[in-house]
Amino acid sequence: MNDQSVLLTDFYQLTMLQAYDDHSMNDTAVFEFFVRRLPDNRNFLLAAGLAQVLDYLETVHFTPEELDWLAKSGRFTPEFVTTLRDFRFSGEVWAMPEGTPFFANEPILRVVAPLREAQLVETRIINLLQFQILIATKAARTRLVAPEALLVDFGLRRAHGAEAGMLSARTSYLAGFNGTANVLAGMQWDIPLFGTMAHSFIQAHEDESEAFENFSLSHPRATTLLIDTYDIDAAARAIIPLAGRLAARNIRLQAVRIDSGDLGQNAARVRAILNDGGLKDVHIFASGNLDEYAVRRLRADRAPIDGFGIGTRMNTSDDCPYLECAYKLQEYAGAARRKRSEGKASWPGRKQVYRRYDGDGRMCGDTLTLEGDAPAGTPLLECVMRDGRRTAAQATLAQLRDDAQTQLARLPESCRSLDTTTPYPVDIAPALKTLANSVDQRLPG
Repeated sequence: MNDQSVLLTDFYQLTMLQAYDDHSMNDTAVFEFFVRRLPDNRNFLLAAGLAQVLDYLETVHFTPEELDWLAKSGRFTPEFVTTLRDFRFSGEVWAMPEGTPFFANEPILRVVAPLREAQLVETRIINLLQFQILIATKAARTRLVAPEALLVDFGLRRAHGAEAGMLSARTSYLAGFNGTANVLAGMQWDIPLFGTMAHSFIQAHEDESEAFENFSLSHPRATTLLIDTYDIDAAARAIIPLAGRLAARNIRLQAVRIDSGDLGQNAARVRAILNDGGLKDVHIFASGNLDEYAVRRLRADRAPIDGFGIGTRMNTSDDCPYLECAYKLQEYAGAARRKRSEGKASWPGRKQVYRRYDGDGRMCGDTLTLEGDAPAGTPLLECVMRDGRRTAAQATLAQLRDDAQTQLARLPESCRSLDTTTPYPVDIAPALKTLANSVDQRLPG
């Protein structure tokens, strides 16, 4: 499967391009990506996925094989297919930096390009942004409820495909996780790697203690032992003499992992056993169907858990598997455009978001307005691409992660909660309302 192919799109993108070509429609178009409404269980969303969108826009093109397939499909004229030979994205992109919190109706990305270029890239842009926003937001919420804990992405094996597994590792790290178990993501983006052992390693040995010792000798700098294959308490007690033998060889036992049962109760018993055996410095790491809600419960119960492996529920965003997001035409040939469908109306024109902060540096309100308007606050959308090329070198993932943590620290308390609270204030500027009324009077209906 080629996830870089320009044909990874909806069929109607190409049928529209044929019609645009037939009627010589290729003036400058402005599209914006936004989320119409926040899910009921989200007080904010976190921008993510821009790097992949820019990678896509810089390289999108039709290969000879793809053009040949389109020509043979019988759905397009030969003349139209010929026009696609030199297809490239030549426009500009404005966007909120990755790691920026945002809210309903706020565009986080604007594309300005000839109509057929801006139209064709719609599907892949939505595909890349929606997924990473979902994962980034869920990961950020987990970090907010566990600010000092070790958080590791454990979700590759149950992710919905390889790309989802890779982007989950990238995006959760951006949002504040400490690392991932995904080896390829570690290589590609320099994300710290974490991992222990599977139950199969323990089962392959006749003796559990022997398994622990063999693993520790093979990995003296990464001694985290999985202790719930058989009897958790017995395994914890067996570790005490093992730690002494390892110490004699200058190997320090770092942590134990619990992956089943009542994690809070199991951790409490294990902590007591380890403490009584003089192993107060050995950490407890927990995994198994965890998400921000489970982590919050464990921390509220004061479970002695130092770190969490977060997998399936984050990597599938199981409590919020999609966003009511859109990529809509806001201007064409110099005239503002507006969708007015029931329940899906959009604000017209090229827009900007201005953010205000209180005396403590916390976010206190946004204004959605037109580009060129200048209400109080800091503009959030920046020009990141001109003439089809990035305006600056791509920031490293570590840099984006640091920026995201700075932004998350500025969230108001109401947004930091996992429970639904009073919505964050987003004002619609008078200039934008005036333009919307003007467009309504111009359009039919």
